[in-house]
Amino acid sequence: MKERITELRTILHQHNHNYYVKHRPIISDQEFDALLRELEDLEAQHPELFDPNSPTQRVGNDIDLSFTQEKHTYPMLSLANTYSFEEIQDFDTRVKKALGVDSVLYTCELKYDGAAISLQYENGALQRALTRGDGTVGDNITANVKTIQTIPLHIQADCPDFFEIRGEICMPRDKFDAFNIEREKRGEQKFANPRNAAAGSLKLHNSKVTAQRPLVGFMYHIPAYQPNDSHFKNLAIAREWGFNIPEHAVLCRSLEEINEYIQAWDTKRKSLTYDIDGIVIKVDSIAQQQDLGFTAKTPRWAIAYKFKAEQAHTRVQSVTYQVGRTGTVTPVANLEPVLLAGTTVKRATLHNADVIAELDLHEHDYVLIEKGGEIIPKIVQVDVEKREPQAHKVKFISHCPKCGSPLERLPGEAAYYCTNQTNCPPQIKGKIEHFVSRKAMNIGLAEATISQLYSVGLIENPADLFSLTYEQLIQLERFGEKSVQNLLQSIEDSKHIPFARVLYALGIRYVGETGAKKLAQACRSISVLQQASLQQLEAVDEIGEKIAASIKMYFRNEQNCMLVDRLRKAGVQMEVADDEVALQSNTLDDKKIIISGTFEQHSRDEIKELIEKHGGKNVSSISKNTDFLLAGEGIGPSKLAKAEKLSVPIISEE
Repeated sequence: MKERITELRTILHQHNHNYYVKHRPIISDQEFDALLRELEDLEAQHPELFDPNSPTQRVGNDIDLSFTQEKHTYPMLSLANTYSFEEIQDFDTRVKKALGVDSVLYTCELKYDGAAISLQYENGALQRALTRGDGTVGDNITANVKTIQTIPLHIQADCPDFFEIRGEICMPRDKFDAFNIEREKRGEQKFANPRNAAAGSLKLHNSKVTAQRPLVGFMYHIPAYQPNDSHFKNLAIAREWGFNIPEHAVLCRSLEEINEYIQAWDTKRKSLTYDIDGIVIKVDSIAQQQDLGFTAKTPRWAIAYKFKAEQAHTRVQSVTYQVGRTGTVTPVANLEPVLLAGTTVKRATLHNADVIAELDLHEHDYVLIEKGGEIIPKIVQVDVEKREPQAHKVKFISHCPKCGSPLERLPGEAAYYCTNQTNCPPQIKGKIEHFVSRKAMNIGLAEATISQLYSVGLIENPADLFSLTYEQLIQLERFGEKSVQNLLQSIEDSKHIPFARVLYALGIRYVGETGAKKLAQACRSISVLQQASLQQLEAVDEIGEKIAASIKMYFRNEQNCMLVDRLRKAGVQMEVADDEVALQSNTLDDKKIIISGTFEQHSRDEIKELIEKHGGKNVSSISKNTDFLLAGEGIGPSKLAKAEKLSVPIISEE
């Protein structure tokens, strides 16, 4: 039991981090709550294993140390969650018993799916906006919140001299779709869902960028100095003050009315322009709320009913396998088309061989699918009763579906890989797509154009790009005079891309942008990197055993070495240039420097390069380990205050 409790705490802490900090949850709310409930039950059975830092003892934490943290005037707690009406009945029984009454008036309102926010007003003016943080302290994001049009900066109506109001910052679904399309056009990573987009937008360090995001604020709670004893009436008063409070809340006098409200909105939520993930039931009387009080992490006077993720039944037609640029083989279930959460679903990921085995998936099984986080379709259950008697188990393939090479599974990894790294078509095209990408060689080639050039035999690896001629390209479909010239010029320009980005462009497994930069700084040339021993590679900052082994494996492949040689002969930068981010001095050796504001003589990117050229490290957040804050025009006041508080030296551009 002790091992399971420890395991659950570790898992839940990681999922909290994914949800609140990275804004990239990988499991549904229901799956998270099931794990949390299991931990609560085990801790109740074993009080001797109590830990004040257990996920059961605290709200989720979205603190970002690059912002200033400030204490909430009133703790900002989570709500107890339930997925069953029986638990709402239990909640009602507890409330009545604690209050010693036979009936209770409840306010039912929508549970917005966004990022929680707390706003403080003094003399009618917005003074402070904090994120939930850990419930006790939150990040001060006032500058960003002030850009949201539905948040009043000044209250014109008669209101208390000081009050706090809480709510949720969301991104409407239609605006989110358009926003994601624009990000994709700019080559930026798309957000998984509106909630992640809203949370990420609030944590930007440039409020001008936040102002361009289509954010909406919904308010739902005044924690103290309420103008009325009725929570429902307080919502109406706050609406008169100018806050955005949808008129969907209702007063319910019985469990039957609560159930009707839940059932109605489980259907009607699809008609809303924004996402909700449940219903919140609150004791309406403020006096009764105060009598009921709080537990360590939740109010006793409120509960959230969470809607189950939308599900649909369909049948698996086949299982196919996709091959990524690094050779990762991913199984995909091809389904009989079914409508789910407003879209027609034809495919669902099966992730890896372990997931197939866990589901006990057979050919042509009937399955239950849902959208994890209402975004990614996945199979959650197999309907065994409908299984065909002679159906065979789905067995993970042993050879690559594209080139026939044997697959291998590396120790400690869930995925299988195609071993044919140099001649497998999807790996070849994937590597070229990575090579030309904006953060790598920045060559203007779309995925469809790469497929076209590959299919006619003009390119088989990245080095072939540098052999393309005007005569070859002008004969191809969709290649006009201007497009040919633009492509050839883009290829020529890529010869000036710094060595660190070239190294990243090679697509060595596990070598990302940061790793490539560290390797370039340490080795200075591709020749030194090729000859480096495992011990020498592992000695490079942030390069561990796994990455070092992958680099050695890459250069043991003769075709990879030939590719590097061809790129070198084509004029691609294969060593650190004098004007690249190579050490020109050790003046700033290991100094951690954060920059903020705008500068007259250099751009921020130029300053970051200067810092790295002289041995310094650019950091994004202030801590006691920061050596300098480089302050420009319009520096964020929160950064300045934090630097002064931690006695971090503040220097100017000069």
